[in-house]
Amino acid sequence: MIDPEFWDLFPEANIDIVFAKGIDNHVDESKDPHFQQILSAAEAETEPYIEVEPFRNNPVIAEWRDAFTKFKTKKGARSSIEALLKRVSQGHQFTPINPLVDIYNSISLKFAVPAGGETIAKIDGDLHLGVAKGGEGFRPLGAEEDAPALEGEVIYYDNTGAVCRCFNWREAQRTMLTEETTEAVLVVESINENQAARAKEGIAELKQLIDSEFGATTEIVHLSKDNQQAEWPY
Repeated sequence: MIDPEFWDLFPEANIDIVFAKGIDNHVDESKDPHFQQILSAAEAETEPYIEVEPFRNNPVIAEWRDAFTKFKTKKGARSSIEALLKRVSQGHQFTPINPLVDIYNSISLKFAVPAGGETIAKIDGDLHLGVAKGGEGFRPLGAEEDAPALEGEVIYYDNTGAVCRCFNWREAQRTMLTEETTEAVLVVESINENQAARAKEGIAELKQLIDSEFGATTEIVHLSKDNQQAEWPY
């Protein structure tokens, strides 16, 4: 569900979703070269998005930095796509993490749009995208202490607390995709018309990759100001 307060900030946004069930996300090291190839191929597609110097002046980076000025953020917070493109621009190579994460990272890189995913079984009630009241509990990946959401921050949240902060800048340990994930919701985010066109291509390719890699059951839903809610179809 997308809350009305979100649309006040981003009326042209689209949140494209793949629902997936029947996934075996276990890491098989013999398949690492396959997923490495997927990631490397996606890295090669990023050049048009990072060809301007300085880095912050590239349109994708500038658009998301401007978006992050519209709501409360933790100092230094940047869109997840900026973080990925920055790594490429600095010559860092992506390596496999787990199949679902590798696949959505490849889509994010190839189409220059933020992407992420959550384990359905770990979500408490409805998953919302909205504006934080402040204090929603959140323990980021790799952290040992809670880092609650700020009042006015754009977050994904459920009945327990925040799931992702600043769109999907930071993800909670609680709902992250793991090797045990069998049902997932994956999102691709866009905030303007140009991004939305790339996101639409990206979500279609994401579905295709999940279908081919896992033989999973998948369904795409497009959320916008005219369609603010999607039911888990399974």
